[in-house]
Amino acid sequence: MNKLAFAVIALALGAGGAARADAVLVLNSEEASYSILSRSSRIELARHPVGREPHHVIVTPDGKEMLIGSTVTNELLGLDIKTGERKRIVKDIIDPYHLGFSPNGKWLVTAAYRLDHVDIFHADGYRLAGRIFIDGLPSHIAFDTESKTVFVTLQQSGRLAAFDLETQTLKWNVPVGNAPAGIVMLPDNKRLLVALTGEDGVVVVDPKDGSVKSALQTGKGAHNFWPKGDGRLYFLSNRVEGTVSLIDTTEMKVVGNVRVPGGPDCMDITPDGKELWVTQRFLRRVAVIDIEQLKVVASIPVGKSPHGVFMLKSPAAGPASGPVRAVSTAGGTK
Repeated sequence: MNKLAFAVIALALGAGGAARADAVLVLNSEEASYSILSRSSRIELARHPVGREPHHVIVTPDGKEMLIGSTVTNELLGLDIKTGERKRIVKDIIDPYHLGFSPNGKWLVTAAYRLDHVDIFHADGYRLAGRIFIDGLPSHIAFDTESKTVFVTLQQSGRLAAFDLETQTLKWNVPVGNAPAGIVMLPDNKRLLVALTGEDGVVVVDPKDGSVKSALQTGKGAHNFWPKGDGRLYFLSNRVEGTVSLIDTTEMKVVGNVRVPGGPDCMDITPDGKELWVTQRFLRRVAVIDIEQLKVVASIPVGKSPHGVFMLKSPAAGPASGPVRAVSTAGGTK
């Protein structure tokens, strides 16, 4: 990174808590780059290269680094969460399409979408504990609250698989619907929500055996979730229909919708809880939604095929404990 570029990103990320909370990171999957945006100014401040086909960005359990997965170059890029400075590259992480840390911080799990396997690493040192080959394009992942099980959607086969983290073995693999993608474990640890990108809604799944308990219609191409922050309401992007739904998970009904054109996908909420930022995959833009009004108030140009979006918080907030930031790239259902 040259001095001028670093100065720009440092201005966005490193000039104090308020400045860091103002910065937004977006992965441009088909451009092999990431953008740094100003939340308040709603402009792109800088764009930097990264590997090839970056798909996801997550925060390390200690809250000190962001990790960007580059699937084609088989590596993780670590960025200092305070300054944006490139700290390290972790090699030999094979096809890290989707990735996340278990709630207890002990395990790192990656789903290799192209290569049909799930890798379970010891988070301390990223040592591979086990690799499980499984057909069906492993896609998005979620954990139980006890950090015993990881759940992986299989987009091609329409199935959901559960793996034991300690033994790195398959527990069950069952059909749930057409092209399952985003998945989230609800706070009660008794219900999984799975978005069916090949259909028009979500299913509620029992994490004990994968049985489908109920279904909810939301919109065509239901794809990915983001929590509103109250433990009850979740946003869901409907990528084909071009909408974002707000779901009440207690009553399991849609309580709001907003039109977001251009393939809405991944989401994050500003630190003040007032705005939802949504990547628009097919428009090379990021939409800003006023949450109270459920209305798009801005759309910001970025790079090609923006998918993952990550709202930097002030370090005063402590280590991140939210869900995996889902970032994926080209293809009809990715």
